[in-house]
Amino acid sequence: MPASTPRTGRRSAPAPDTAPDDAPLIQAKALTKRFGSYVAVDGVDFAVRRGEVFGFLGPNGAGKTTTMRMIACVSPVTDGELRVLGMNPASDGPAIRSRLGVVPQEDNLDAEMTVWDNLLIYGRYFGLPVSVIRERAAELLAFARLDDRRDSRVDPLSGGMKRRLTIARSLINRPELVLLDEPTTGLDPQARHALWERLYRLKREGVTLVLTTHYMDEAEQLCDRLVIMDEGRIVAEGSPRQLIDRHSTREVVELRFAQPEQQDAALPLLGGTGDRVEPVADRVLIYTAHGDDTAAHVAAQGVHPDSVLVRRSSLEDVFLLLTGRSLDE
Repeated sequence: MPASTPRTGRRSAPAPDTAPDDAPLIQAKALTKRFGSYVAVDGVDFAVRRGEVFGFLGPNGAGKTTTMRMIACVSPVTDGELRVLGMNPASDGPAIRSRLGVVPQEDNLDAEMTVWDNLLIYGRYFGLPVSVIRERAAELLAFARLDDRRDSRVDPLSGGMKRRLTIARSLINRPELVLLDEPTTGLDPQARHALWERLYRLKREGVTLVLTTHYMDEAEQLCDRLVIMDEGRIVAEGSPRQLIDRHSTREVVELRFAQPEQQDAALPLLGGTGDRVEPVADRVLIYTAHGDDTAAHVAAQGVHPDSVLVRRSSLEDVFLLLTGRSLDE
C-alpha cells in the first residue's frame, strides 16, 4: 500500500450486534428532531449503504446538520428510529462514536499546536498506543499532503490545509463511516477540488462517506446517492443523474437582463417557450429538451437579453422545481 494512502478499512472483528456486511450502515425511519415547538427534522426515512458516498443536499436551515448530529450520537433523537452501524445511538453512543470519523462544519483544531501534535493528541482520545498513533499520523500527513507542514502551527495554515488536516484527524481511528458537514464551505475553487480528490481516495479505500452540502456541483461530483432536504423534510432521493432525469428537463436556457424592468417586460413574450419558464431573482430560466432551438425561438420573439446561456440541467434546477426556490435563498 502506498505511503500516501491511509489504511482506513473495516476492522476484521466487528463488535457483537453490529450491522452485517449487506445491511445499511445507517438506517432511519420516521426520524424526527424537535427543539421545543420547532421541528428541525420532520419524519425522514433514508438508508446509507456500505462503501457509498451519501449526501444531504439543501439550503441552510433544511435540517442537514441536525440529522448529522443525531447520526454522530451527539444529539438525541426525539422520535422515530435510527440505527448506526447496527446499533442504537440512545444506548450505544460510545461504541458508535469509536468507529466514526467526524468532520464538523467549523474546524475545531487546536490552532496553537502543530499539525503533528493535533493528530497525536486526537489519537489518544481513542486509547490507541503512541506507537500506533505515530504510524497512522505519518500516513495521514502524506494522505493530506501536509508532510512539509508537520511542525507548523495550525493558525497560519490556509483554509484548505486546515480542512485537509481536519479530515486526516478524523481518520486516526480508521473509521468505517466518516461524517462530513459542509466540508468545503468557505474554500476557494482550487482548494475545493483538492479536497474532493482526497475524498475520492477515501471512497476507493472502501470508506463510507456521508456529507452535507448546499453546493449542487459538489453533490453531483461526489455523491453516489443523495436526498434533497427542505424545511426538515426529504423532498427527493436518488442518484444525481436519476434526480435530474426524473424532475427536470435535459437543458436549461438562462436569460439575464440588465434591468429588472427589462426582465418583467420580456416575461409575457416567453409564454409557451420550452416546457417551463421560471423567473428568479437575477435571471429567467427556461426548461427545455433542446436549448439551442429554444434560444433561437426567444430571439425570434423579439426578446434580447444581455446574455443567453444554454446548459445542462443540474441538481439546483431540481431543487427549484420541487420547492419553488433556489438553494441559496
